[in-house]
Amino acid sequence: MIGVWVSDPLNNLLGRRGLIFVTGLGLIATPLGMAFTRTWGQLLAVRLLMGIPYGAKAATVSVYAAEIAPTAIRGAITIGWQLWVTFGIFIGMAANVIVKDVPRIAWRLQLGSAFIPSVPLIFLVWLVPESPRWLMKKGRYDAAFAAFCRLRRSPLLAARDMYYSHVLYEEEVALAQGTTYWSRLTDLFRVPRIRRASLGAFTTMIGQQLCGINVISFYSSTVFREGGYTNDQALYASLGFGALNFAFCIPALFLVDTFGRRSLLLSTFPFMTLFLLLTGLAFLLPDSQQSTRTSLVAAFIYIYTVFYSVGEGPIAFLYPAEVFPTVHREQGMAWGVWANNFFAALLGLTFPSLLRGLSPVGAFCLYAGLNTLALSWVWCFVPETKGLTLEEIDQVFSVPTRHFIHYETTQWLPWWFRRYVLFDRKAQLVPLLDWETDREANAQRRSAA
Repeated sequence: MIGVWVSDPLNNLLGRRGLIFVTGLGLIATPLGMAFTRTWGQLLAVRLLMGIPYGAKAATVSVYAAEIAPTAIRGAITIGWQLWVTFGIFIGMAANVIVKDVPRIAWRLQLGSAFIPSVPLIFLVWLVPESPRWLMKKGRYDAAFAAFCRLRRSPLLAARDMYYSHVLYEEEVALAQGTTYWSRLTDLFRVPRIRRASLGAFTTMIGQQLCGINVISFYSSTVFREGGYTNDQALYASLGFGALNFAFCIPALFLVDTFGRRSLLLSTFPFMTLFLLLTGLAFLLPDSQQSTRTSLVAAFIYIYTVFYSVGEGPIAFLYPAEVFPTVHREQGMAWGVWANNFFAALLGLTFPSLLRGLSPVGAFCLYAGLNTLALSWVWCFVPETKGLTLEEIDQVFSVPTRHFIHYETTQWLPWWFRRYVLFDRKAQLVPLLDWETDREANAQRRSAA
């Protein structure tokens, strides 16, 4: 949680690539340090130290991906972060299975092996261009255009994207209270357009914790043992959870830019709620039906994981990376990652007590209710960003929240009912924004300026 807040000055100093390189070095040193600790205090100290490069990297990688990606595939490129996070979780669970019978040093191997992915990272990061939007912020326009040319199919497309980005950036600087660290931080909650983006980012990030996935990930072996599995069986069941989490993140690469961010969240949260509820109810089966209980617990958790992996899982870090203005993007992403990590720690620390106090039935039913809460927040505070440039997203968040909720309730919901329940293919949806009118208004404003 400390690391996310130092990402802004480090980004300003080192750039996106430089920060990723430096944090990669930190994420090589700290896992190796944990493997060689001798006391609990040393392990805790190194673990806390590791949080700094991890937090800074988590607040930067998705921003970098969103800034370099073409609009049509920005979602797929950006959720590559989540794809490889889930792969890392799967590899970590596989490592647990591999070293389960190794005496004494198993935990050292588990913790120390985390340095391996950072080794190729610190070399490969120099093969990609720096973010052209970061270069423009630094006044390095020749380098920014060269970066855009590497990232677009033709110099003409590169010039177009650079022009749009530069014009909007100049407007953002003029509207911002200031460009200092603290002024940009307060803008997240002071400026209406940025405050709406902060609320949307917070909703997707906190939704990842309210849905219960990290609790299941952290305590998967405990959950499966509560369902009647032996220790070894619980490890293998956890491995299955990790495999599904990774495998079903892959379809999200193809759905996020066609089906949309908001649509994926609204269509997956109800199923996540249902299968968490069914998981909790499965624990009510008596010991005489233990084989049935263990099978149902695993099946419902696995199905829940499938819906998570194509919805909330990849979108949590994608959405905050694309909704903030260029001036505030580092601070906005830091805010979102901080909220995610804070509630991950809070829920992770309280889950064992929750499990003892409410039993598995109560704990899973509680998280089913929290999924419903997250769904309602998505409905109110998360506009669609599919197919929009980072600059067009600025206009989406200029719409007041009450107007957005009114539009979704009175226009989008009736259209959805006619189109997908009554199968009326002629149903027409009135758009939230008139893009042509807005573009003309923006052009007039720029000419006047």
